Amino acid sequence: MSEQETTAAPEAPAAAPSVTVNDLVNIYNIIDLASKRGAFQANELSSVGAVANKVKEFVDHVQAAQQAAAEAEGGENADVTEGGEA
Repeated sequence: MSEQETTAAPEAPAAAPSVTVNDLVNIYNIIDLASKRGAFQANELSSVGAVANKVKEFVDHVQAAQQAAAEAEGGENADVTEGGEA
């Protein structure tokens, strides 16, 4: 092999991955749908349900905080994630 083949060009640093509240809503919806379709065995349901509940509680908390921030700004036009009341 030549030196060119073994030496890779330095790659630009990739942006850090991120998870949004909408991603978490989608995760919860996927878990809910999969459980309705019988994708989990009975012995798995408690751990799946625990994760789903944690995701749901976190989403509800973030959406409530976003709603409170929007109301504090008097922002009828404030961007509030779906599920919050505007």
